[in-house]
Amino acid sequence: MVHDSIVSCVGRTPLVRLSRLFPLAGHTVIAKLELLNPGGSVKDRPARFIIDEGLRSGTITPSSHLVESSSGNFGIAVAMASRLHGLAFTCVVDPNTAPANLKILEHLGARIDMVVEPDERGGYLGSRIRRVRQLLGTVPASVWINQYANACNWQAHYHGTAAEILSDLDGPVDHLVVGVSTTGTVLGLARRLRGVFPAMSVVAVDAVGSVIFGGRAGPRRVPGLGASRVPELCSPREIDEVVFVSDREAVRGCRALMATEGILAGGSSGAVVAGIEKVLAQAPAPCRVLTLLADRGERYLDLVYDDEWVRSLPDVEHLALAQ
Repeated sequence: MVHDSIVSCVGRTPLVRLSRLFPLAGHTVIAKLELLNPGGSVKDRPARFIIDEGLRSGTITPSSHLVESSSGNFGIAVAMASRLHGLAFTCVVDPNTAPANLKILEHLGARIDMVVEPDERGGYLGSRIRRVRQLLGTVPASVWINQYANACNWQAHYHGTAAEILSDLDGPVDHLVVGVSTTGTVLGLARRLRGVFPAMSVVAVDAVGSVIFGGRAGPRRVPGLGASRVPELCSPREIDEVVFVSDREAVRGCRALMATEGILAGGSSGAVVAGIEKVLAQAPAPCRVLTLLADRGERYLDLVYDDEWVRSLPDVEHLALAQ
């Protein structure tokens, strides 16, 4: 098959058993490698879906200037699609954004607008969204695609990611374990997979310091996991369990994944590894866990794979136990 563009290559990522990382008898952990998407992350899917639907419905036109808040990956995915459609794009970021992601955004032609003042909960998401609203009042033909509230976010995973999983999977799923930020990924997967596996438990992996599921607001340094405000898409009643993971636990998970499986993944994937360890510690065998590895690790070489950066992390391990 010859594709028409890089965005048409999004999807059809493989499933892999993490049997070396999780060798426990009777336990099987299967991961969908979303880091193999062409833009490097699971965010390629909603970015493509939102823009395609916007162009189809007319809410996005060839003269639109897209504006979005992102910790990095969604911004890169939007920048990639915007480049192909000839759309202007401004990405509002914050100091936690990985330096590599900023460079990629720049080379893809995105205009970068960085907020530096934390919001009232100590994070940056509230500040980024306030800046987006300011830009909407000053940038001509600006359109906020709003990954936090746009139903196309979860629908991209319902129609795409989950459908692929059902096509490729060779057995049932007992636990779906997914990292959260906008909650679009976990909800899209849960809504489709529960139709086939009604007894499946849905576990959200959230960051210590995130407030999405009522956690205590606090410092977070690993990009792409958790949030300092509750996204409009969030539906707590569809989540069976929330596991909180600290930055240091996410780092250890990343390095364990690389050491055992040879998979160089981003910080949220390390958090998912730590979350699965906590789930399996309480789950009777046999048990099958499904997860996804959201993005590539090359962009985090200056962060979770850098020993000096890791030493700079605040000690919040006790908060993980408290939440």
